[in-house]
Amino acid sequence: MTAATRTQPADWRDFFALTKPRVMSLVIFTGLCGLLAAPGAIHPVIGFTAVLCIALGAGGAASLNQWWEADLDAGMKRTAARPIPAGRMARTDARDFGIALSVGSVLLMGIAVNWLAAAILAVSIVYYAVVYTVWLKPRTPQNIVIGGGAGAFPPMIGWVAVTGDVTAMPVLLFAIIFFWTPPHFWALALFVQSDYAKVGIPMMPVVKGEKSTRRQILLYSLLLLPLALAPWLIGGTGLIYGGAAAALTALFVALSLPVALRTAGPDDRMRPEKRLFGYSVFYLFALFAALVADRAAQVQGWFA
Repeated sequence: MTAATRTQPADWRDFFALTKPRVMSLVIFTGLCGLLAAPGAIHPVIGFTAVLCIALGAGGAASLNQWWEADLDAGMKRTAARPIPAGRMARTDARDFGIALSVGSVLLMGIAVNWLAAAILAVSIVYYAVVYTVWLKPRTPQNIVIGGGAGAFPPMIGWVAVTGDVTAMPVLLFAIIFFWTPPHFWALALFVQSDYAKVGIPMMPVVKGEKSTRRQILLYSLLLLPLALAPWLIGGTGLIYGGAAAALTALFVALSLPVALRTAGPDDRMRPEKRLFGYSVFYLFALFAALVADRAAQVQGWFA
């Protein structure tokens, strides 16, 4: 199946949909948290500009993703209503919009904030739009593992926007999202795998089967536990973050267990998988909110 021919002019809602606003909300939030948790100070206007650039860059990468995958999107129930496959937008418009957002965000970040943050933003855009979308996704069931790095850059970019350098803490924040991505995405892939199979995308459940996918969900959830605690263990955060990370990640592992230990039947509604997927989104919001709360407590000297 191919993307539909445009039948009407695209409006602003279609361009906004290209940016994947639900995904972008998490990207913006983690980027903002990286900025707020970083040591040092940044002018509010420059901080706002940094977060805006993260949002624009993410939106640009998402637009390029939809431009490239328009035919695949047309073949999947979950994505068939997107602007290009639904015939509301020409593919070239999506491509040009994505390039404009991507290039503009990097240049603005470099000029207004700093060029190291701009360079990392550029890497994140290329990683998602080219490395993941063009190369990894159609070729390997490890696509979301390796490609998870694309969504892990925002807190690092926010941190570097303030500090101007890369230290252990932003690397750990990157690693947390990197290892969070496989169980988060594979939980989704388990209950939409028929869509991926139909268009030939080698997602883990399609290629390796449900049993292997479920085991790996639990494995990555277990690996997430020491990583989530690492910022506290190295002294980069205090007890607010440490306690929240322990409780939130323990629950993440607990919700992964029924996913890993069960076999889904043909009429199964996959409630454990959907529950894990929903919690995984809340988990990342809550974990990074705890990071910011911990930083605020340190600045105010609440536990001095």
